[in-house]
Amino acid sequence: MNRDAVEIQAQYEQQGYLSALPILSPEELQQARDAFAELERKHGVDYTAYSLHNIHQECDWVMALAKHPRLLEVVTAVLGPDVILLDSRFICKYPVQKPKSNGVIQLSNEKKDEMPFVAWHQDMKYWGFDGGPVLSVWLALDDSLEDNGALQVIPGSHHSGLLPHHQSKRAGNMLSVNQEIPDELVQAENAILCPLQAGQMSIHDGLLVHASDPNTSDRRRCGYVIRYVPTCTYPIQDPERPRSFPDTVLVSGFDKYNHFSNKTSKL
Repeated sequence: MNRDAVEIQAQYEQQGYLSALPILSPEELQQARDAFAELERKHGVDYTAYSLHNIHQECDWVMALAKHPRLLEVVTAVLGPDVILLDSRFICKYPVQKPKSNGVIQLSNEKKDEMPFVAWHQDMKYWGFDGGPVLSVWLALDDSLEDNGALQVIPGSHHSGLLPHHQSKRAGNMLSVNQEIPDELVQAENAILCPLQAGQMSIHDGLLVHASDPNTSDRRRCGYVIRYVPTCTYPIQDPERPRSFPDTVLVSGFDKYNHFSNKTSKL
């Protein structure tokens, strides 16, 4: 393992995340943004906000993002050489307020409380597997900054294991089952913002506590979220939340386990 890979692995294990990693060239970024714009025209923004799920299987340009050499160089430094793409999704927070003539957006507290956000949570709460970690990528197609709802993380929180989640009382939570970690278990005073320029990515561990605030700007915040696991990971039964993994792809190395074959992945 080269020095850069050792440093990546050490920092990731300690902090649970890495941010502002350059991945796409300006040309690659523009091609991806143009291709995504076609999907927006085809499906509409209500759909593309959250429903472009696992389209890496049908869009070659999306698969190319998931297999990008610079991206996989980082992923394999953390997970090892044998890696499976578990799941992917585009997530867009569209602006809900247009700028006023003076260029200033003013939102009431009531309006902010209704806007889409992502509550404090851990990704592992939503995945039915064991035997290995999950690594989540946010690959930014747009700048992801404080005013349009950039990722926030609690560094080192992945060392605390899986925390309890309960139903969120606040409207607008984008998490599919509307859960959140109780406030008293979130060390929000330690939160770090992870701003990204378009073309950069962040990665975080499946147990890292993270969230994102509403988009209060007049700009879209679009990112491609990809989950990777080492091939030793395997699906588990969960009667409360049955899952299947029909769109897994081996993106690096070899899979001697075949835990996510069609026969074993449908739970």
